[in-house]
Amino acid sequence: MSLTEQKGPELRARGLHLAYDGRPVVTDLDLTVPTGRVTAIVGANACGKSTLLRALARLLAPREGVVELDGAALHSVPTRELARKLGILPQSPVAPEGLTVGDLVGRGRAPHQTWWRQWSKADEEAVDAALAATGLTELADRAVDELSGGQRQRAWIAMAVAQGTPVLLLDEPTTYLDLAHQVDVLDLVTDLNRREGRTIVMVLHDLDQACRYADHVIAMKAGRIVAQGAPAEVVTEAIVEDVFGLRCRITTDPVSRTPLVIPLSRHHTAAEGPAGRGGDGTGPSGDGTGRDEDETGRDALVAPAPVPVPVPVPAGTAASQGREVK
Repeated sequence: MSLTEQKGPELRARGLHLAYDGRPVVTDLDLTVPTGRVTAIVGANACGKSTLLRALARLLAPREGVVELDGAALHSVPTRELARKLGILPQSPVAPEGLTVGDLVGRGRAPHQTWWRQWSKADEEAVDAALAATGLTELADRAVDELSGGQRQRAWIAMAVAQGTPVLLLDEPTTYLDLAHQVDVLDLVTDLNRREGRTIVMVLHDLDQACRYADHVIAMKAGRIVAQGAPAEVVTEAIVEDVFGLRCRITTDPVSRTPLVIPLSRHHTAAEGPAGRGGDGTGPSGDGTGRDEDETGRDALVAPAPVPVPVPVPAGTAASQGREVK
């Protein structure tokens, strides 16, 4: 069964000012989340990404401005109604001691229950589907606090999936996951969007994953949105350097055809300068390493010039006596 039959409502923010521990974090921010799309929020540490996500979920009250869901101020929407429309996976959630994976995922169905509608077959099917989608069916009876970090993260994601909301906010959903499970989770996010029309907003640190999995990318710096749009419009060399303070080269992901970021550093940098393109003439890159850069700006190993090796010559031959050999 489909975990949700609803179409995503519109989520937007107007004139948003947010603070954390009394310190201004987000300033005068306007945002309309594309309905029915996957949006990734990217930016350097402490730029306001998670703070913004918390405000969009009504976990943080704005100092000024308003967050709206389908035109209604978020603070005016009844809690149970909001929980049926909007779900969030925060950073590093903590489960009660001894709670099993199945029970945790089942808590995602709480907003759909009332005093006249208790646990139903539909709830059970939603939980089973969420466990299967996250690869946790065999761990349903295990305590959450006995799981590895990656398994625990997947259990929380399963709970958010079981909640069945048309809008889902995910704060760094790939935290603690190895690469294979990162791909599994982001593929699941894509499935929820494409098959069920859910609106997804997620905070990601990996720019390449943001480009590959998001339709819409929002780049933040110092509490403001500096760019937003399709991945190719936002993840450019100039914007990456402005937002992250990182010089890079952008090439094309050979699989997804989306932007692929190649970071530059002191030890891996694009060649500059006239002497051997590196400036000091010690090698093709000028750094004495025998490295050059290919057309993408990445280091490519260049074989050094061959060094003549003396070949032993048997004594008594013409060559050993210094005579010309004809």
